[in-house]
This record gives sequence, C-alpha cells and structure tokens, in this order.
Amino acid sequence: MRLDRRTMLGGLLTGAAAALAPAGSRAEDKDPPPAASVEAIEVDAKPIAHFDRRQPDTTRFGPLEFRGGLVLTSASSDFGGWSGLVVAPDGKSLLAISDAGTWMTAELAYDRDRPQGLGNVRLGPIPDSGGRPLESKKDADAEAVALLEGNLQNGTLLIGFERNHRIVRHPVRAGIIQPPAGTLSLPADARRMPANRGIEALTVLQGGRYKGAIVAFAERFTPSSGYHTGWLWIDGGEAQRLQLQDIDGFNITDAAAMPDGSLIVLERYFRWTEGVKMRLRHISAAEFGPGRQMTARTLFEGSGSSFEIDNMEGLALHRGAGGESILTLVSDDNFNHLLQRTLLLQFMLRDERAGAVPSDRT
Repeated sequence: MRLDRRTMLGGLLTGAAAALAPAGSRAEDKDPPPAASVEAIEVDAKPIAHFDRRQPDTTRFGPLEFRGGLVLTSASSDFGGWSGLVVAPDGKSLLAISDAGTWMTAELAYDRDRPQGLGNVRLGPIPDSGGRPLESKKDADAEAVALLEGNLQNGTLLIGFERNHRIVRHPVRAGIIQPPAGTLSLPADARRMPANRGIEALTVLQGGRYKGAIVAFAERFTPSSGYHTGWLWIDGGEAQRLQLQDIDGFNITDAAAMPDGSLIVLERYFRWTEGVKMRLRHISAAEFGPGRQMTARTLFEGSGSSFEIDNMEGLALHRGAGGESILTLVSDDNFNHLLQRTLLLQFMLRDERAGAVPSDRT
C-alpha cells in the first residue's frame, strides 16, 4: 500500500498448489510475453555504511546483525513502488513486484558479505490472462509475492493483490512471469478487507507441522478485535483464520518463513507527526497455528529519524553459506523520489531464540 503522504501531497505505489482453483486455459499453453515487453535497465546502488545514525559503529541490534544496505535509483520511470520480495536460496538473485503491476529481477552482487549492487536487472509487466499488462490500478496493485515451487527461473509464484482482492498463481518461465494459471480461494471475510488495506504479507511455510502451507495477512483488517487477520491454507483445504496481536497501530507489510516453521513478520507505521517506523516480529512455530491469537516477539523496532529505514514493505529470507538466516528488506518509495528512497537492507539473524531487543523508543 502507498503511504498516506503521496495522497496528501497530490503529486509531490504439492499440497499448497491443490488449493488453487483453475483460471481458464493454463499459462503453460500460452506464448510468453513478447521480448519487447521486458526491459533491461541500469540501477545505481549507493552503499549504506551505517544502519544506526546515532551510533555508526554499531552493527548488532539484539539478534540482528546489519550486513549492509543499498540506496537504489534508476532512470527508468517504471522503477519503484517495490512491495513484495523473493530472494533465491543462495542469495544471489531476487524478484520484486511493484504496486504498479510491474516485476523486477536482478542478480545481487556482494563485497564479501555486504550487498554491493544489482546487475542484469530486467523489468516487465505482470500479465493478465490474455498476456497483456494489468492496466487499471484496481487490478494492478500487487503487494505481496511468494515462491510456491521451483525457482526464480522456472517455477511458480503466488502474487497477492489488494483493491481487487485476490491471490494469483503465476508460472515463471526463463525468468519471465507468465499469465495466471489459477487463484487461491479467499474466505468470505477476506472480501470485507478495506480496498487499500488488503493482502500485504504472503509466504509458504518451510518447515514444522504445517510445512508447505500458504500464509497470508492483511495489511490492516482488525474488526474491533485488537488483532490483525490472516489465513492459513493447509494441504489444499479451505482457509483457516489466524490472528496476530495489533501493537501500537503498526500495519503488516510482509512475512517470511523460517526453516523451523516459524515466521518473521515485517510491520510499518507512519504518521506525519512521528514519521515512518519499522518493526520485525518473530512468531514461533509453537505459537503458530490455525485459530490462534498470536503475540510474537519483537526482534527490532526503530524509526526513520534514527535508522536508515523508509517505507519498508518487502521481506525475504535465505540461508547464508554457513546456514545462517539472512533477512533482506526492500522499501516502497511510492514513486515519490523527492521525499522517499528505495532501500535494500540485509541482516543476519544471529540468535533466533533471542529475546526482544531495545529500540529507539523513548
């Protein structure tokens, strides 16, 4: 979802597969989008040397260790609005989706463990069932993405859209997103999500009791309950409700699955009087489950006045060379290059059992 500031400024973005209903002819039988619709672009990357402006030498934030970050810019008018993220298991490539109905793939270069830049960057439109770009904002507002099966070259993605609320299965062939091959059946209460507060978090569980199940959370759907609403699809069955405690009015913007069956949830808060904030919470595998009212542990919370953060909307997880969990985050600049930035941040989760961390809250 785009932050309120853009509107106010006025111009100053297996089993799981069985749950997907058919959507007409299969995308595998269609011709891929024409090569002309896929654009190679250049992306400049300025390193972020220090995450904490107040203590530039600090790299450890409770269980998180800052590995590095980048400020990304491009001359392409289609670059921006990145709202969902997938990183390959080896951390060397990524796919992002934009709330303007665009996808981006890139190779992620490193200087030792620090992100250094993006190479071989390609942009393309998320296609409709006829292979044409999604035109209207109502249909093109993609906010979440997850890899259901395969890889980023040849696999299957789930893409979550708000306004016209839906979760769509898109095959990927030769690194290009194909027309949809099915949709996930949403529960009746999901149809009551606010138009601009729909599905923002989407992931596939990587371990534990519910391995392979699909998880989705709305950005803000808390019908007088004090809990965010999410859903769990197990082995192709009907969606089962999840609830995550709403703390201090933060909105959910993404989630990433851990190998043990737990979840990391990314949250964002914005007020003109307070600026933008970011929070990461960990839902343990023991706490997670259908029908649960979950609390989760805060791993990090900070504001843009102290830390190098912006409108953080995309979250992905991969394993490092030593088996460590690496979190990658990307921000949605709302195509507002004057006031916002596209940031890519990486952290290593050093102690996945560590307690809550101090933040910059006073």
